[in-house]
Amino acid sequence: MSQERVYQALAERPGEYLSGQELSRQLGISRAAVWKAVEGLRRQGYDIEARSGLGYRLAAAGDRLDRREVSLCFAAPRDNWQVLSEVDSTNTLCKRLAAEGAPDGTVVMADRQTAGKGRRGRSFLSPAGVGLYLSILWRPACTPERLLPLTALSAVAVCRAIERLSGVSPAIKWPNDLVLEGHKLGGILTELSLEGESGHIDYVIVGIGINCRQRPEDFDPEIREIAGSLDMVLPVQVKRAALAAALTEELDTLRHEVMLHPEKWLEDYRRRCLTVGSRVQILRGQERREAEAVAVDERFGLIVRYDDGTEETLRSGEVSVRGLYGYV
Repeated sequence: MSQERVYQALAERPGEYLSGQELSRQLGISRAAVWKAVEGLRRQGYDIEARSGLGYRLAAAGDRLDRREVSLCFAAPRDNWQVLSEVDSTNTLCKRLAAEGAPDGTVVMADRQTAGKGRRGRSFLSPAGVGLYLSILWRPACTPERLLPLTALSAVAVCRAIERLSGVSPAIKWPNDLVLEGHKLGGILTELSLEGESGHIDYVIVGIGINCRQRPEDFDPEIREIAGSLDMVLPVQVKRAALAAALTEELDTLRHEVMLHPEKWLEDYRRRCLTVGSRVQILRGQERREAEAVAVDERFGLIVRYDDGTEETLRSGEVSVRGLYGYV
């Protein structure tokens, strides 16, 4: 507890020295307790300078993703969340927690995933120190049909979190790819479990991976032209801890205000969806057809018009939609 309080006192006055006496008085603990807390923080990797006659100074917090850093970024205290240095998959861990009875709103964040999960059984590259990997567990009392727009809404939540911290507004490639300056910034994977008798939702997990610190050479050659990171496209650096807190808060808003009332974010989604107005290729198994993306309907489906004039509404998960000219 003393470490948390000493760290917070130093972090609130970045670059300034605080004497042991001032910290002792401010926090109501002994000088010896202050010294022990500082030594404990140093063992955890925090760079805390000490100068005779001046006191202690937090030199740089860097871009650490741990509970202490994230907790300082929340607007208000929050329950049922954890940050891990490493996990197989945040989605997989959330499933285990769900089986153990974890409550609605449980969040798992990680600095590294050893078995990150992408869509259609693909892996999601999740190295340490460069990304944010976050999953949230919800237990909404509804049928699966009510959650059809959830993945699209989750993309809006990510965009809103990034925009809050950077002032830059990402776009969305239908249905849920996050795009900025032609680069895909990450991925979203939604998984759900049904109650056997009622057919209602037992739980749903939304997993989100965001590339933050990567450079072009960090991506495999086959995706290097498409993949990007926040550092590659934003004019300011967004700290991962701040992004984790902002994203959790936007997801909380999604859960409590928008999940069962998706129309509240529909216009926001439409404004961000760069697929509309583009020429696209639609893939169903071995079948490929070209069409014009016309609009997004009230259930977040993509309306397309084929060359023969017929129209169809596509639903997330049914087909793959690829842009023909760049990453759209």
